[in-house]
Amino acid sequence: MKKFIEKLQFISHDLDTLTHIQQAQIACEAGAKWFQYRCLTKKDDELLKDIQAIAEICDDWGATLIVTDHVHLNGKADIQGFHIEDMDADFNALRAQLGEAITIGGSSNTVGGLIRLAHEGVDYAGFGPFSVTTTKPNNAELLGTEGYVAAMQKLREMHIELPVLAVGGVTLNDVDALMATGIFGIAASAAINQAADMASAYRDFYDKIR
Repeated sequence: MKKFIEKLQFISHDLDTLTHIQQAQIACEAGAKWFQYRCLTKKDDELLKDIQAIAEICDDWGATLIVTDHVHLNGKADIQGFHIEDMDADFNALRAQLGEAITIGGSSNTVGGLIRLAHEGVDYAGFGPFSVTTTKPNNAELLGTEGYVAAMQKLREMHIELPVLAVGGVTLNDVDALMATGIFGIAASAAINQAADMASAYRDFYDKIR
């Protein structure tokens, strides 16, 4: 089943200045069609309170709601999909568990990981880190623009069609060069929700990618 995958994916995270719900409201009002709720610090009752409020906002504005991990919450709110950060996850098993209608995304920091994700039927993949990021620190090698060029060439050689999104430290100034590599889109967080004007920052990204 072919899913709608947005070229600009906004990812929320814990901030002192804005709640996840406020981030959803601002992003959707700015035109977001994809909101990924990434919160790994709350208990289930708190997560559901957030998700149910965000789902209403996304429904009002016609945005897709994706939740990072927490697949056990499937069916308890109007969630369209899940992004799984565990790079060793069994995506075949997850598909069997969640069904065909749910969008499933995965993360990778290697070309081999992208190939595995494609073979296990994910709907899209976040590939990074592009540059230094404090949102989701890890020890993986920074890909830089050259890493995306090489990855997309390899996928083309193998006739693999997988929407790949650059993630990890992407700024507005990086967008043109990244999109020229052949990737599908961009996943952004801090460059948008930590900007002086979050709504304007979202629209600037959107205009660049379009």
